[in-house]
Amino acid sequence: MFLVIIFLSAVFSQVLNLSGGVQRRGVVDWNARKQRNFEPMTVQPSVSSLRGLGFLRLSQFLSSLCATLFSGTLLHGQIEFESKPISYQSTVASDPISKLKMKITSGVSKLEYDTEHGYLRSLLEDLDIPISSQMLVFSKTSFQLRQISSRRPRAIYFNDDVYVGWVQGGDVLEISAADPQLGGVFYTLRQKQMERPDLVRDRGQCIVCHASSRTSGVPGHLVRSVYADQSGQPFYGSGTFTTDQRSPFKERWGGWYVSGTHGAMQHMGNVTVTDRDHPEVLDLEEGANVTNLQPWLNTKPYLSSHSDIVALMVLVHQTRMHNLITRANYETRSAFHYDQVMNKAMNRPTDFQSESAKRRIRLAAERLVEYMLFADEFQLTAPIRGSSSFTTEFASRGPRDRHGRSLREFDLTTRMMKYPCSFLIYSKSFEGLPTVVKSHVYQRLYAILTGEDERDRFHHLSGPDRQAILAILCDTQDDLPAYWTR
Repeated sequence: MFLVIIFLSAVFSQVLNLSGGVQRRGVVDWNARKQRNFEPMTVQPSVSSLRGLGFLRLSQFLSSLCATLFSGTLLHGQIEFESKPISYQSTVASDPISKLKMKITSGVSKLEYDTEHGYLRSLLEDLDIPISSQMLVFSKTSFQLRQISSRRPRAIYFNDDVYVGWVQGGDVLEISAADPQLGGVFYTLRQKQMERPDLVRDRGQCIVCHASSRTSGVPGHLVRSVYADQSGQPFYGSGTFTTDQRSPFKERWGGWYVSGTHGAMQHMGNVTVTDRDHPEVLDLEEGANVTNLQPWLNTKPYLSSHSDIVALMVLVHQTRMHNLITRANYETRSAFHYDQVMNKAMNRPTDFQSESAKRRIRLAAERLVEYMLFADEFQLTAPIRGSSSFTTEFASRGPRDRHGRSLREFDLTTRMMKYPCSFLIYSKSFEGLPTVVKSHVYQRLYAILTGEDERDRFHHLSGPDRQAILAILCDTQDDLPAYWTR
């Protein structure tokens, strides 16, 4: 027992000095935990307070500490991202918004202001975000909720890396970006004409909702479907749906406008709650196959008259995809960090990798690969057709192989993409994955696409599908391992 206590004390000492996971604040940081939507409580004692602990309390604390070290994650999959190795808030971001901020500060870029939309048009142009990506959401699920209703929905625009929200009469533009190392990073841009407008990084407000089990336990992005009335007020008591590519159509887009056709399939978009006692009772047929939103709202104040169904489908794919990339990044870095702490405490070689760390990395890679290849994607039972130019514009943006094929081509008859492999494999976030987890991803992709892995998990991929995806990646992805192209 004495040796065990010495060992655990050594571990605790190393954590204090190396990991930053236990901070010298002398208090239980309940408020920070609550703000980050963590399920468990995280104790953060001072060194002096530890000296006052009795033997039993010290043993209990160290046991708890080791449990955290060995698992590397908190309950319900929440990763502690405010301390090392992630250090979310204190790390300088390198996403497209942080880079634009530096360009504005240095005078290289200048955002133009107009009286109708503030900085919106100029920002979209600078970030290369197409207006055709516009989607309209009328649920009060933004912090600018007072300006939002079914008659005045919030507009969202996006590309592969950035999401921009605009509210009529809003004080700020709401912006989130996918940072290669941090995941979702959130900003606001004040809608007031200034010589050098300032993109302000959020310091905790946004991750109340954007860092939870709904975002795979990391700071990230999410699409929610809710029961909302004419005022945009959600009826949370009736339940909400976190939407991704696996979601049934009938659970998608409550509180959103949806323009486009989808046959006999129904969704929750375009309709509002009429019976407050039974908010879940909606006339879904009323909101189906809408190609003109003018009867629902005045679209003239917006940059586009559409809330394109294909853009919405891409959005629900890529939000979770971004989160899973971030999760794989965090898991790998956290696993290595905890191994380094333990290696020093146990006098092991510095490059020793524990079995638990290897399992964490493999699991994160496997989840990423499954989603990347659209495993469990909801199967369409009717053709989808958007109402705007989004489908064409989106498909034109990606790299093509020697036969002219692209991972951005749509199917929209039985599934979303013609070649079911996520286009975000070309993203800076994927490029920035730690080498070891990216190697696992490439190994798994190669095994599946060459037919070596024929498990039912990937039965949706036909032989021609696999061959086409393999060939496209070989021609368009720069950092493939050598064995891919032999």
